Amino acid sequence: MTFETSRVIPADHPSLAGHFPGAPIVPGVVVLEEVAAALAEWRQGSQLTGLPSVKFIGPIKPGQSFIVGFDSTNTAGNQIDFCCRLDGRVVVEGRLEISCGASI
Repeated sequence: MTFETSRVIPADHPSLAGHFPGAPIVPGVVVLEEVAAALAEWRQGSQLTGLPSVKFIGPIKPGQSFIVGFDSTNTAGNQIDFCCRLDGRVVVEGRLEISCGASI
């Protein structure tokens, strides 16, 4: 991985109400918001412009710390691979399409 950062979605996050009662999991869109935030943290000025591929492999529960990582060695033009890992296992992976002033 070229860049990694840790993220946690708190149990009181507004998206979790009713998702799912008694067995809450973090919605995929919230995880992707964290991926976009991590991208901006790594590459200031970069913007997520598309998601050519995303695969949700396992759930992330509220309060669990997960790692967002980007691999700039496997890029295609304006695309970059990412993954989210929880306890060492990949739970989300995909490819982002980005726009930025600096090259990847």
